[in-house]
Amino acid sequence: MQDLFSWLAASAAMAGWAPPWLVSLTLIAVALLLALLLHALAVGLVRRTLSKREVFWQALIARTRRPTRLAIIVAALGPAVSAAPLTGGQADAARHLLLVLFILLLGWMCLTALDIGAALYLRGFKVDVEDNLLARKHVTQVRILRRAVAILVGIVTLALALMTIPGVRQWGVSLLAAGGAASIIVGLALQPLLTNLIAGIQIAVTQPIRIDDAVIVEKEWGNIEEINATYVVVRLWDWRRMVLPLNYFIQNPFQNWTRESAALIGTAMLYVDPAAPVDRLRAKLEEIAKASPRWDGKVVNLAVTDLTAEVMEVRCLVSARNAPTTFDLRCEVREKMMAFLRDELPEAFPRRRLALAAGEA
Repeated sequence: MQDLFSWLAASAAMAGWAPPWLVSLTLIAVALLLALLLHALAVGLVRRTLSKREVFWQALIARTRRPTRLAIIVAALGPAVSAAPLTGGQADAARHLLLVLFILLLGWMCLTALDIGAALYLRGFKVDVEDNLLARKHVTQVRILRRAVAILVGIVTLALALMTIPGVRQWGVSLLAAGGAASIIVGLALQPLLTNLIAGIQIAVTQPIRIDDAVIVEKEWGNIEEINATYVVVRLWDWRRMVLPLNYFIQNPFQNWTRESAALIGTAMLYVDPAAPVDRLRAKLEEIAKASPRWDGKVVNLAVTDLTAEVMEVRCLVSARNAPTTFDLRCEVREKMMAFLRDELPEAFPRRRLALAAGEA
């Protein structure tokens, strides 16, 4: 292609039929036409060779048509600019601009391929079903790793682009090699980003949290709504959002109610008179649990957990399929047990007793 453009430029110069600027525009137009033709032929050839089962490559070709077209145009403009009758400064500036554009287009195509691969991998996992523990595990891993790789691709692309500029080449080298005085400044500036990036990789591998996990953080109960590249969004029970850095879940203790399973055991505490009939309370708890659609049929138990001179502590245990249902079931048990005490066992409410000395009226 370089020989073709050189021959066209030499022929125009020898003929003397056009000024240099017109020759340059003609060469650029020829390069654009050749690039578009080559891109169309390449896309058609690749599509005919791929089978319908190769979904990834089909999707990649469909979504990268624009960046690949631009990349071929940039590649074709390189020899055209070199052959064009431009001054040394103009040619150098044009070639440098084309090189930077080519690097950015390569980064764009890498990010597109990353998004397609992640989307295709997650097609087999549904989080909107009852038993979604495995799906949430894979969704969390893929989302975190995709964002981490996307940040790395962005850093490498930016570093390569900066390395082509003489005035800031050291900054690009520092991003890649982490060396020199500039790397100290860059390292300090990127320290929060890199810390959370590493924490994100740790979370993706070890998975202390997953998407839609029920957690207690900072004495607040909620669900993991988003896990981004540097922060986590927790949707609290009253629809507020708590935003925490990723490394919070590596460095601080927190409660994860759905670490191994979505099912949970809920507790409802009652404080009754020590003379209250425990057997009747236990029978009523079982009746309430069996009649409730929230109960999963696994755990129902009532036990006396503490006793003082004035009150008896009774613990009611019930289980449900997930954290929100467990919370609602706890409230239901508490309400109905209190209604049972009020209507049928009012004498079971705590009472303060006063002892009188013998012979006193």
